[in-house]
Amino acid sequence: MNHDIIVETINLSKQFGALVAVDNVNIKVRRNSLHAIIGPNGAGKTTFFNLLSGNIEPTSGKVMFKGSDLTHQPVHRMIHHGIGRSFQITNIFPNLTVFENVRLASQALEKSNFKFWMNVSRLEKCEYRTWEVIEKVGLKERAHAPARTLPHGDQRKLELGMILAPDPEVLLLDEPTAGMAAEQVPELLALIQEIQKTGNKTVILVEHNMNVVMSVSDIITVMHLGKVLAEGTPAEIAANREVQTAYLGGLYELNV
Repeated sequence: MNHDIIVETINLSKQFGALVAVDNVNIKVRRNSLHAIIGPNGAGKTTFFNLLSGNIEPTSGKVMFKGSDLTHQPVHRMIHHGIGRSFQITNIFPNLTVFENVRLASQALEKSNFKFWMNVSRLEKCEYRTWEVIEKVGLKERAHAPARTLPHGDQRKLELGMILAPDPEVLLLDEPTAGMAAEQVPELLALIQEIQKTGNKTVILVEHNMNVVMSVSDIITVMHLGKVLAEGTPAEIAANREVQTAYLGGLYELNV
């Protein structure tokens, strides 16, 4: 077993009736890397992501995490294995404060998370972790504001904090910049990159906008029509003619 590889898919496929959404995909994700999965609309990225996170089961193939087969694990078990995921649509509790949202997420790994009485030292540890995460994602000033009052960009930061709170090894981020104003995107990407680099995290990022991931990714996998079209460093992907053609018939100029 290669200890450098933290997530791997083996001949992963998913069919919906006659449609093959993911077609025999083999991907290896290195530990502590930022690995982007991109492709035009209809490439199979979201289906692949849902297979990775356990939201749907494959028609065939396997999802491996640190050498263990997680293919048929229910999605709520994933966090216990050290995998946290986000969704395209913000997944927060709008009426709770920023602090309460993150604290709930940080309790996700506690065996007694639904008990009314919690051990004081564990409660203190949970509170400390909550403040640590809120500071990391830059929401300390908004800690006691209801989540619904945050601007969209800050809601995405909060969601990132909620994924980080249980301290997963792997962060699965599904189009984290979706719906954000263009000027907010670089800040969120820089935050994701900083979390990955300083926290020994592996980030798997699904994105449709190639330019968004060019500056932050270590490795990029390009999907097209359910298959892997290309894989490599940002520079290799930018120079790849097949990739150019897949994006708007070569009219889309890639910027590194």
